[in-house]
Parts: sequence; structure tokens; C-alpha cells
Amino acid sequence: MTIAAILRDKGPDVVSIGPDASVADAVKLLSERRIGAVPVVEDGAVAGIFSERDVIHCLQAKGAAALDGSVREAMTAPAISVAPEQPVIGALSLMTQRRIRHLPVVADGALVGFVSIGDLVKYRIDRIEADAAAMRDYIQSA
Repeated sequence: MTIAAILRDKGPDVVSIGPDASVADAVKLLSERRIGAVPVVEDGAVAGIFSERDVIHCLQAKGAAALDGSVREAMTAPAISVAPEQPVIGALSLMTQRRIRHLPVVADGALVGFVSIGDLVKYRIDRIEADAAAMRDYIQSA
């Protein structure tokens, strides 16, 4: 099971934002899309990740004035990323070790996808349930 399999199920659309966008614009994007994080892309490459955690940190540090600042000032950088051929279990392990919930998927330096820990856990559970169903069918047919 690889990250590429998850991306096939999710589809090719990736919501991203530029580093010069305002924090207020990024917050609006997160809210409208009902997502927890967005990759920050500059010149076709992932420059960082802007997440709900970043919003909290910049609001605590600067108050409401943080909303007028740029995403570049508030994002988490550099972004930890994975390749499409990365095994799902390896990506889950990385997310657990680094205490992160989102990973940009990068191939040849370009963003090709974005996965959350929820995407990975759902995929694993679906696979486990499919394996269990196949085992039940095999046992019942024997």
C-alpha cells in the first residue's frame, strides 16, 4: 500500500496557497474548504504548510494584527513531505514521530498531492476490513 493508492482514491485536486497571501485569506480558505491545513506553494515547489496550529500560534504571538501578516511569516517550514511510492505505514509512522497531521506528496520537486492522517487511517481500515471479509468468505466456502 503506497501513498499513490490513496491519491488515486482522492483524486488529483490539491488546494494550495501562496506565501504572500494574508493569514486572513488563508484562514478563509481553511474555513470555506473545511480543511485543517494547506500546502504553501511558491514557484511550483512546496515552501511550507499553513495549518490551524499556525493560526493559533500567530494569534497568540501578535493578536488580531496577525491576520494582516503573510502566510510566509506564519507557515511551518520547511515542510516534511513524502513521495507517491512511500508505503502508507511509513507515512503514518513519520506523522506519529514528527507529530504532524498533513503531508505534501512531492514527485520530481512538484506537489502532486496532499494527505492527512485521516486519509491514511481510513485507507488502512478499509484495507483491513476488505481482508477480513475475504477471510470470512474463504472460511465459509471451505
